Amino acid sequence: MLNTFKISGLRFLWLTLIVVILDQWTKYAVVDAMQLYESIQLTGFFNLTYVHNYGAAFSFLHDAGGWQRWFFTVIGAVVSALILYWLRQTSREQVRLPVAFCLILGGAIGNVYDRLAHGYVIDFLDFYYQQWHWPAFNVADSAIFVGAALLIIDMIFAPDEKSASAS
Repeated sequence: MLNTFKISGLRFLWLTLIVVILDQWTKYAVVDAMQLYESIQLTGFFNLTYVHNYGAAFSFLHDAGGWQRWFFTVIGAVVSALILYWLRQTSREQVRLPVAFCLILGGAIGNVYDRLAHGYVIDFLDFYYQQWHWPAFNVADSAIFVGAALLIIDMIFAPDEKSASAS
């Protein structure tokens, strides 16, 4: 079992743990320091704004009546299980792919925990330009985004790296 961790993508699970801890720590810091819907302007384009997200990305299905809590929790749990399976399948030589998976896994776990513990996800990062605001998000969402970007980069460049190493 220990050998599986050393030779597969599971060796990067420490990154997942860091994402979950950082995500939960920042959320609890916001909850302790701010009132719901309170907004603190930090720059001309960024606020800390404490909101509850009952939906998914961009508040998708936020007003669906409650069933979405369990729907998104199940999706998060299934995706997490798939990612663990895929991590075990990655080889020792791969780095970008398992790092991407671990970032996505950490974000998924952070948001699933929120849904189970609170019934909603705590969001607080609020970027804007003039009157246009990007929907508020959190550290877990950021990790998922960075992980997804790394997956895309891996899809684009991995074939070239494999053919170069075969030469």
